[in-house]
Amino acid sequence: SGVDLSPGMIEVAEREHPHLRFDVGSMLSLAVPDGALAGLVAFYSIIHIPDAVLPEVFAEFHRVLAPGGRLLLVFQTDGELRHRTEVLGHAVDLHFHRHPVDRIAELLTAAGLDVRTRTIREPETERTRQAYLTARR
Repeated sequence: SGVDLSPGMIEVAEREHPHLRFDVGSMLSLAVPDGALAGLVAFYSIIHIPDAVLPEVFAEFHRVLAPGGRLLLVFQTDGELRHRTEVLGHAVDLHFHRHPVDRIAELLTAAGLDVRTRTIREPETERTRQAYLTARR
């Protein structure tokens, strides 16, 4: 199943993967019982989340993961905060946060997650390096 804050993205996901369940929702309050998930993938999910809000997000990840549950967190690292007012010809108001790997690892640990691996991928078509962190509850 999947969760996204954007109803439009949920429509795309449902169209592309009709056999899966998708819900509009927030990472700050997942509609999942405590300890219900064996795994959670957050792929570029924190790009629009400011550093000050990340502890709440990671606490929610900890809440929904079962003991021993695994997290894969992928995000852009290195670089400045970017603000965009136009994307693909559409007016937007988006902030793109690039989070330092060590800071994210610290926040995951503070949330009760055990960071197991860190992989940094150099840019190919992207402008910044990509971090892949795995953790267990």
